[in-house]
Amino acid sequence: MSNPQKSPPVTLPVDQELVLKVIPMPGDCNQNGDIFGGWVMAQVDLAGAVLPARYVRGRMATVAANEFVFKHPVKVGDVLSFFSRVQRIGNTSISVKVEVFAERLIAQGQYIKVTEATLTYVAIDEAGKPRAIPKD
Repeated sequence: MSNPQKSPPVTLPVDQELVLKVIPMPGDCNQNGDIFGGWVMAQVDLAGAVLPARYVRGRMATVAANEFVFKHPVKVGDVLSFFSRVQRIGNTSISVKVEVFAERLIAQGQYIKVTEATLTYVAIDEAGKPRAIPKD
């Protein structure tokens, strides 16, 4: 049996903001013992909304996951660090890049990138209609 190629550990980004840290639990596993991709996607959506909230100052909705790449499986007990940066601010929408790094339970202090995504959020009014993002 051949050994799967492992990615070398990486350093955490310094040009992005740490917006969320979380540890997945056994109840978040799929039938293979890895964490459900959908669970990871939900966490990315939460993390992705942190920076846009500073600009929108009110209600907003996720309107697109423009890109979602799962690079490595997430394991129970991994400490996941979610880093984000704003990529574009439009009239009503904001796009952000989220990168997720895992610190494995057995390899503390070493990180690998497990997921990256680009999401778009739109500012909405009380009726759920798009509204302009404040410019001040």
